[in-house]
Amino acid sequence: MKMERRKAVQDEEVASKTVEKGLLIVHTGAGKGKTTAAFGLLLRTVGRGRKAAVVQFIKGAWSTGERTVLEGFGPLVEWHTMGEGFTWDTQDRARDVAACCRAWEVARGLLAREDLSLVVLDELNIALRYDYLPLDEVLAAFAARPAMQHVVVTGRNARPALVEAADLVTEMTLVKHHFAAGVKAQEGIEF
Repeated sequence: MKMERRKAVQDEEVASKTVEKGLLIVHTGAGKGKTTAAFGLLLRTVGRGRKAAVVQFIKGAWSTGERTVLEGFGPLVEWHTMGEGFTWDTQDRARDVAACCRAWEVARGLLAREDLSLVVLDELNIALRYDYLPLDEVLAAFAARPAMQHVVVTGRNARPALVEAADLVTEMTLVKHHFAAGVKAQEGIEF
């Protein structure tokens, strides 16, 4: 009897949700898994036969397992690795800003496309944190995108205005990481 009541309450709650819209999703926090979660959503999208695109703002052109497999979906997935590598590698703010501006131009084009169901903007939070891009311009592009297009923004330290604009925000919390114990980044886990 208790489970029947619970099911009825749950069913009523689900039935009350009638709005369909493209979601602005933010994965942030110090924990591992922000980009991995975004790529899980991308897999769901292409699994339904819908098109998706990825723009990597910071990460360089190094080979990753996720890129290898996702590019295998052919015309369903567009991939744009636009970064120069992690900011601590380049040590050149002007170069990092220029790379982010080029990535943002690509992203703006993708955000205007009706045929894309999902756009993943990987490490955009980092570009916004360091003021490589104007936050107001980014938020305006999100607001102007096609009504049913979903966007996922990843990276630590999401700006409060982005969190406010988002429909869903998940903060990955670091509890324990093998790197602190001297274990290096490993193929198939980190890349």
